Amino acid sequence: MKNRIKVLRAENNMTQADLANSLQVSRQTINAIERGKFDPSLPLAFRMSRLFKLPIEEIFQDI
Repeated sequence: MKNRIKVLRAENNMTQADLANSLQVSRQTINAIERGKFDPSLPLAFRMSRLFKLPIEEIFQDI
């Protein structure tokens, strides 16, 4: 699944660790999601949506 996490994180001046702490996951989880190696759970995707104030569809794209 493609995503814009890395771009959104940079726009918000966040490190992977900052984002991980905000979402209560590990930095490794954020890294894996950004690299497309791991798809987030639906609850995690909703937390990202709320954090970035964007619809899930603007963060993730199914290819």
